[in-house]
Amino acid sequence: MAEEVWVGTWRPHRPRGPIMALYSSPGPKYLIPPTTGFTKHTPTKLRAPAYSFRGAPMLLAENCSPGPRYSVNPRILRTGKDLGPAYSILGRYHTKTTLTPGPGDYFPEKSTKYVFDSAPSHSISARTKTFRVDSTPGPAAYALPVVMGPHTVGKIAQPSFSIKGRSKLGSFSDDMHKTPGPAAYRQTDMQLTKLKAPQYTMAARVMPPGDKTTKPGPGAHSPEKVTLTKPCAPVVTFGIKHSDYMTPLVVDVE
Repeated sequence: MAEEVWVGTWRPHRPRGPIMALYSSPGPKYLIPPTTGFTKHTPTKLRAPAYSFRGAPMLLAENCSPGPRYSVNPRILRTGKDLGPAYSILGRYHTKTTLTPGPGDYFPEKSTKYVFDSAPSHSISARTKTFRVDSTPGPAAYALPVVMGPHTVGKIAQPSFSIKGRSKLGSFSDDMHKTPGPAAYRQTDMQLTKLKAPQYTMAARVMPPGDKTTKPGPGAHSPEKVTLTKPCAPVVTFGIKHSDYMTPLVVDVE
């Protein structure tokens, strides 16, 4: 029999109380915000100013030119095209000439009055066009102030009196107190303050309920025209009052 290896006194068993291993938790998932640096700094501590060091800018490429992709004409130099003299046939150039007056456009004989002294001369010309615009008012446009009456200007006016109608202020019909009279009030109904008397009304005649359709009267019927139960309607004839077979009564009067 092999010799047993001693492993100690501890053996697997159920815990006597609850431990954290029995409960599911997210584990060390949450971290405390750092107190240094600029990014994700803890809000409970003051943050000191931070400075960053930026490196050299990255070159886009070693050579930024498009390369020998353009076909440059070899005859074109820095001073222009390297060509010999060439001629072309063109039309005549059109030059703009300014029309200037010639010697015949001047009249020196008319310049005597402008060069030499001359006596004053007057001419009669037509009315200028600006005369109507520069028109001045005539004598009738002004109105002199009156010299009679109380409204004179620059003159001493005598006392004037005027006759006016009778004024309603202070007359016999003027209401000094401006109060309403007895006729301005409405008479109060006595039934509002005392016992109300009985009142009667006269209403229309009350008709008993029944058939209100129009019925024909005795004159609306014509029994003499009935031919449903008789061969014909009754016919009335007029005969003689005496018979031909009766002896007439003769009374002799002596």
